[in-house]
Amino acid sequence: MVGERLGGLDTAFLQIENENAHMHIGVVLTFAGEAPRYDDLIEVFERRLHLVPRYRQRLLAPPLPLDRPRWVDDPHFNLRFHVRHTGLPAPGSEEQLKELAARILGQRLDRERPLWEFWLVEGLEGNRFAVIAKTHHAVVDGVSGVDVVTLLLDATPEPSPTPPPPPWLPRPLPSRAELLVESLAGPLRTPLELAKVAQRSLAHPEEVVSDLRRGIGGALEFARAAFLRGGPRTPYNGKIGPHRRFDWVRFSLADLRAIKARLGGTVNDVVLACVAGALHHHLLVRGERVEGVELKTLVPVSVRADVERGALGNRVSLMIATLPVWCADPATRFAIVRDQMAALKESGQAVGAKVLTELGDFAPPTILAQASRLFATQRVFNLVVTNVPGPQFPLYMLGRRLIDPFPVVPLAPDQTLGVALMSYDGRINFGLIGDYDRMWDLRTLARCVRRSMAELAEAAGIELEEPSPYPRPEWLAEGGEGAEAKTGSEGRGAARGTSDGIG
Repeated sequence: MVGERLGGLDTAFLQIENENAHMHIGVVLTFAGEAPRYDDLIEVFERRLHLVPRYRQRLLAPPLPLDRPRWVDDPHFNLRFHVRHTGLPAPGSEEQLKELAARILGQRLDRERPLWEFWLVEGLEGNRFAVIAKTHHAVVDGVSGVDVVTLLLDATPEPSPTPPPPPWLPRPLPSRAELLVESLAGPLRTPLELAKVAQRSLAHPEEVVSDLRRGIGGALEFARAAFLRGGPRTPYNGKIGPHRRFDWVRFSLADLRAIKARLGGTVNDVVLACVAGALHHHLLVRGERVEGVELKTLVPVSVRADVERGALGNRVSLMIATLPVWCADPATRFAIVRDQMAALKESGQAVGAKVLTELGDFAPPTILAQASRLFATQRVFNLVVTNVPGPQFPLYMLGRRLIDPFPVVPLAPDQTLGVALMSYDGRINFGLIGDYDRMWDLRTLARCVRRSMAELAEAAGIELEEPSPYPRPEWLAEGGEGAEAKTGSEGRGAARGTSDGIG
């Protein structure tokens, strides 16, 4: 057994990565109560890690550039290397947590080990602690990542009983001779796979013709959107360094649903219109022009079937939307975004992008590497905005209630800003990641996001209510002794934004 071969899209994420562009996704989680003991957390991992075997596997590169890397068991796997423990200095503010998360997210994962880290962070003010998790995009996509995280969490305050895990012994690494044979067989594998696809197609020729017509049409639409006209030069594009800034904004999911109900559209339309407005205000604060500015935005779309949820690997397609950053009126901005997204869905662009990414499974590794780097560096898009649906019920880790998840999207080469969203238990949170030097005012952008959402709410006749970052007293009692803590003024009241002329 020489290990599982990476798919085309998973390999592309490896090819895009360099010393400054780190292709890991991540999440910062805040919990109610005192942090669990590190050894107790290790025990949870030991009991459940067998449910995601990939987390004990590392990459093994082929000896010849004719094949893709493979997943193999790590013979030196050490759980305590991946699950780490740290604390915030007093006072343990959210700003300090953001700085710590940015430093951790700015560190590239070691390819000689399994590609993930999980940090337990004590000392967050307001009777809270945090977790910072990151996993390479070659391992999971955003939707799969949510499922993997929930494997470590429970739906009730009382942890569900877990039977002792089966004993684990790493499978021997393949020999160089075995890898060489597999590499030489790689070019022969593609015609055989194509022949199997053709054989299956003969059974239902009418469906094949219909799917082929739709796939080719969608692929042309995606290629036209991606390559016919490059994204404009903006502060959100340019050479990046390895270091990051991270910020977040909380909203009520009910508020966004109320806005989309009043204005007509979807929650995703509200999100994209909000981002367009935030960039409008941010560019003005920087003294940049906004007249005629339309930013090309890569919007990942999950094509993971329900039966595939929790499976590892990437099942993602893409759409390229154009954000009307020039538009100052929030209602007009929303209408433009809504109509455009409806047209994109009708165009089959996501289907076409899926066809193009699946072609990567048949492409020679050298061609795939060049195509991946070209797509990431030619300003095909200005930024990524991704919206990951999370569970709409409370989750717990060792009896402590999860309050907020803040997602992280990687920065590709030439991308200085990324926007990720995750909904959970009635909230929807923005996670903003930026290059440390070029997005020096990321905190200002976060305030612009609040202002833009407030404008949309006003246009819809809705009054926004920002969720509190602090646990309610009943949440602290849910988990028993481990979650109980002091109740003080820092644990009560709603979060309030800071006024600096932006909001």
